[in-house]
Amino acid sequence: MRAVCQRVSSASVSVDGRVTGAIGAGLCVLVGVAQGDTLEDAVWLAAKVVELRIFEDEQGKMNRSALDLRLGLLAISQFTLLGDARTGRRPAFTAAAPPELAKPLYDRFCTLCRERGLTVQEGVFRATMQVTLVNEGPVTLLLDSKKLF
Repeated sequence: MRAVCQRVSSASVSVDGRVTGAIGAGLCVLVGVAQGDTLEDAVWLAAKVVELRIFEDEQGKMNRSALDLRLGLLAISQFTLLGDARTGRRPAFTAAAPPELAKPLYDRFCTLCRERGLTVQEGVFRATMQVTLVNEGPVTLLLDSKKLF
């Protein structure tokens, strides 16, 4: 599984003009599920996201997690994170898991984040979504459960 994890002061996602999820300060996480991903990938990614220390402490150092500060998480499914644009002009998405395999792992990721103590808001799986956010810092990290980067 892959994720783009952004520290935000606010974020929201809308589908057809209706807000489906919104948070104040916290994390906006775009989540992509790859072919071959398993429950273990969802567990790894949820633990990493929840405990990622990218919020400042009293000394101004990135030493606090969203869990430490009881912040929100906005999770948005995004298969294009598995896109391959190394050749040609049109990305290939063959590395992305098909929806019937991706949705249960995306849902499990969200559930695991909730179980670990975060309030999780979500987009709508497979919908065309409009995401609005204020990236704080900016702080943006790329995560990959296979540790490819």
